[in-house]
Amino acid sequence: MLWVLFLLVAWCAAIVSCTRLCLAAVAAAEPMDPDPAADGKDLSLYEAAFLSGGPRRVADLVLVAMCRERRLLLAHTGWVTVVDPDGRDELERSVITAIGPEGQSPVRPVRTALATAVPVRALGERLVAAGLAVPASARTNVAVAVRQVRAACALVLMTAAAALLLVPPAAGRGPVAAWFALPLLLTASSLLIARLEAHPYS
Repeated sequence: MLWVLFLLVAWCAAIVSCTRLCLAAVAAAEPMDPDPAADGKDLSLYEAAFLSGGPRRVADLVLVAMCRERRLLLAHTGWVTVVDPDGRDELERSVITAIGPEGQSPVRPVRTALATAVPVRALGERLVAAGLAVPASARTNVAVAVRQVRAACALVLMTAAAALLLVPPAAGRGPVAAWFALPLLLTASSLLIARLEAHPYS
C-alpha cells in the first residue's frame, strides 16, 4: 500500500496547482475601470495587433509594414536590411535601432528587441488603461500558474510510474492506474482549457 503515498502526492500537486490557475484566471478576468480619456477612440492597427497577439505580433506588423513600403528588406535567409533609416514613428525607430548601425541583422533578435522596447510597452499600458488589455501582473500570474500545472502533470506521471513499479503484477495494476488517471485528467484538462481560453494578451 506504499503506492497510496504517491497517490496523495499526485493529488496534492494537482489540486494546489489547478486551484492556483483558477484563482489567477479569475483575477485576470475581473473588469477594470477604463480611463475616461480613452473612451470613444478607435484602435490603431498597432493596438489591434497587440490585442490579437501581444508584443510579438506588433513587432511582426512593424516589420511587414516597413517591408511593404520598401523601407526594409526581409530576405528569405532570415535577415533584415534597412533601406530607409528614417523611422516615421517610435516603433519604426525602435526597429531601426534594434537592427543596429550596420543596417543589417537577423530577424529573430530584431523581433525580440522590438517586443520588449519602450514604445511597445507603452502601447500595452495604454490598452490596459483603456480597459482593453490584461495588466502585466495578471498575465504573469496566469503564466506562472500554467507552468505550475504543467509541472504537476509531469509529477503525476512520475508518481504513477513509481507506484505501478511498487505494485506486483499479480496484484493487478489496473485499479492503481485508474486512481492516478483522475489527477492526470484534472491537470491535463486544466492545461487544455488554459490553452484555449487564457490568452496572455486578451
